[in-house]
Amino acid sequence: MAFLSSMNIIGSGLTAEQLRLDVVSENITNMNTTRTEAGGAYRRKMVVFEAQDGRDSFRSIMASRTLASNAGYDAAGGVRVTEIAEDPSDLKLVYDPTHPDANADGYVEMPNVTLVKEVTDAMAATQAYSAGVTALNSLKTVVNQALEIGK
Repeated sequence: MAFLSSMNIIGSGLTAEQLRLDVVSENITNMNTTRTEAGGAYRRKMVVFEAQDGRDSFRSIMASRTLASNAGYDAAGGVRVTEIAEDPSDLKLVYDPTHPDANADGYVEMPNVTLVKEVTDAMAATQAYSAGVTALNSLKTVVNQALEIGK
């Protein structure tokens, strides 16, 4: 059924935005972390999305000779996360000779996380998530109305 594809598309967006919020939370949590397992200060992480079309070509649909109402939509479109990339921007240097991670000149490498960027990113992810929930509720209403027709 075609509405299942719509649910899969909406679900992929909700899942991707949830991961984006998780990464923002991780960035905010580590905005003062000067040591990591990899060594050095924490680097800001960013989520990279990729659109998925989910539609087969006309030629492949005709070759399969299926007349199902959902032909060509077996692989739902939507969005997927391709990677969680590290922000390559420079780390901040803060003068604090008393800090245990200070270099010989007294500077400490601090993470390249800015609270304003993270809050802005979280707000954008929240708005996108809310839009997905609205789309899901609209789909639910349409399906309920379609079921009422059959009564």
